[in-house]
Amino acid sequence: MSGRLPVKKTYKLYIGGAFPRSESGRTYEAQDQNVARASRKDVRDAVQAARGAQPKWAAATAYNRGQVLYRIAEMMEARVPEFAELCSGKDEVHRAIDRWVWYAGFADKLSQVLGGTNPVAGPYFNFTIPEPTGVVATIAPDEPPLLGLVSRIAPVLTGGNAVVALASETQPLAAIELAEAIATSDVPGGVVNLLTGHRAELAPWLASHMDVNAIDVTGADGLRAELETAAAENVKRVVSGKPDSQSLYEISAFLELKTVWHPIGV
Repeated sequence: MSGRLPVKKTYKLYIGGAFPRSESGRTYEAQDQNVARASRKDVRDAVQAARGAQPKWAAATAYNRGQVLYRIAEMMEARVPEFAELCSGKDEVHRAIDRWVWYAGFADKLSQVLGGTNPVAGPYFNFTIPEPTGVVATIAPDEPPLLGLVSRIAPVLTGGNAVVALASETQPLAAIELAEAIATSDVPGGVVNLLTGHRAELAPWLASHMDVNAIDVTGADGLRAELETAAAENVKRVVSGKPDSQSLYEISAFLELKTVWHPIGV
């Protein structure tokens, strides 16, 4: 067909396993594209979706969670050229894929490494068991746009949490491409929710939302003091990590350590 006009892509949000436009109908320009500009209502919808999906995700076996995270890496591997065009290049994409694989491998090893049996005085067993915090809000860094986002949400998911992530404001297209890879993997709808828009507009609502259990302010820049104050309303955990790191401690930052006593011989 000569003179055919290509289909122009619409860059939407990712909430509850679907790709809605912002309920406000607003967009903003980033990377020479019109991108959905999420609203406060979109934040509420994303948190609601995450809360509904988190218990089932946490109840899945650790081995199964690792398999699902590895599937995201597989889906990204098939789309390396597309991702490379939306971030700094193939090296960043390859490192992001490898990061998923690293965290996938740790999913079924957390209990052994972070948990344990504690010596006590008395006829009891005393166990420490890591459990997910719940719903985590993540303010992703602007740089690197893909690797930074993966570095912040992968450890959250590894521990059995659900996430509402606010993508890079200046370079959000890699995050939307990641959402498409996640949607075609085995991640249950609502476990990962990705919003695009203005950080100063959306981050305070995530920090003050009473159904968010923890907030990662790594990409919050000058908003950190305001977000920490808002998070104090429901004693929300505040985490500040690195935009490019992989560590067991990045996972443990979003876990609760539960101690269980059990009588010996019962």
